[in-house]
Amino acid sequence: MSTQTSDLLAAAAPRTVEVVRGISDDQLELPTPCSDYLVRDLLNHLFQVVVNFQDLAEKRQVEWAEKPDHLGDGWRDRFEAETGRLVAAWSDPSTLEGVSPGMGMPQSVIGGMALLDLTVHGWDLAVATGQPYHPAPEVVTELHGLVEQLGPTARKMGVFADPLPTPTPPPNLTPNLAPNLAHLLTQTGRIPTWPQTP
Repeated sequence: MSTQTSDLLAAAAPRTVEVVRGISDDQLELPTPCSDYLVRDLLNHLFQVVVNFQDLAEKRQVEWAEKPDHLGDGWRDRFEAETGRLVAAWSDPSTLEGVSPGMGMPQSVIGGMALLDLTVHGWDLAVATGQPYHPAPEVVTELHGLVEQLGPTARKMGVFADPLPTPTPPPNLTPNLAPNLAHLLTQTGRIPTWPQTP
């Protein structure tokens, strides 16, 4: 059994897992495009997202205030295992029904938020640690609509920065995907050529 959400998560997850596996211990204190987060902080945040959104798929309350350190022994293997559980958690069509009791938004949007974090933070970690990043084209296309929908509220809450103009021509980020990816990043307030300024 699968859903569109689980299919998209399954397409996104291996690409972010590959980036996470490529991060060395001596890169954990490097800065990232998320100005408040070093690589270590962003990895812990993404771990928390991947774990908490498994519970959100089941319409259970989650705790965001606690910030556990997930980077103990074997953290790369555990991240891959948790992303697999995330995909499985959203594979039942019932997970997309109704409104999230904890988040107050449609479950379909909640699933999309997991996809957005997995994808955009995958890019954040890749550029922070000097790795290539090749998001699935169908994932990036799907996320454009979600970012447009969530943008105004996300900016008020400080989750997104103000949108930036997309460079023309877009930077050569990934073959055949640069324009789509660059636009997605700028709509979340990111600089596609980070760490350069616009």
